[in-house]
Amino acid sequence: MPLRRARLAGSIAFLALCHPGAVLAGPEKAAIFPVELFDPGVVGGRKARPDEARKLALVTDELRSALKDKAGLEPVDTAPQAKEVDKQGPLYRCDGCAAPIAKALGADLAVTGYVEKGSGQIFNLNVVIADAATGKVVRGGQVVIRADTDDTWTHAMRWIVKNRLLAEPLPGKS
Repeated sequence: MPLRRARLAGSIAFLALCHPGAVLAGPEKAAIFPVELFDPGVVGGRKARPDEARKLALVTDELRSALKDKAGLEPVDTAPQAKEVDKQGPLYRCDGCAAPIAKALGADLAVTGYVEKGSGQIFNLNVVIADAATGKVVRGGQVVIRADTDDTWTHAMRWIVKNRLLAEPLPGKS
């Protein structure tokens, strides 16, 4: 066991020499915005029905939990910028407006997502992670949901996190 601790201490010391701020900086902060609904069949969009709103909240919570638990990101509260999100939104159409909003919240990353309604039983779930300082997309993915249940929606979010968003470590997270 002492050898293992020595190796760990040596690794931390090496990281501190190579990247002085990396060890002390703590976890990256992420503004994980609520997942939105896009219904292309309705001109000008529409508000989510109560059952859709519940599922959107469910997958948003799943996304926040997964990025915190599996990627070590620290979610920041997006509520202080809710008026700006409403003004700029929907975020999937605003051409990168989520990054400056995330930056204003003190986040390093902006995470947005939307569910595109295809039919009564087919949906596309899309998630994008962008650098808050530059707006550059660092990771993204899409998955098709083929049934309209809580389980299929949460399974789809877990799949996209595992197989698209975190298939490789996020930049700066080796």
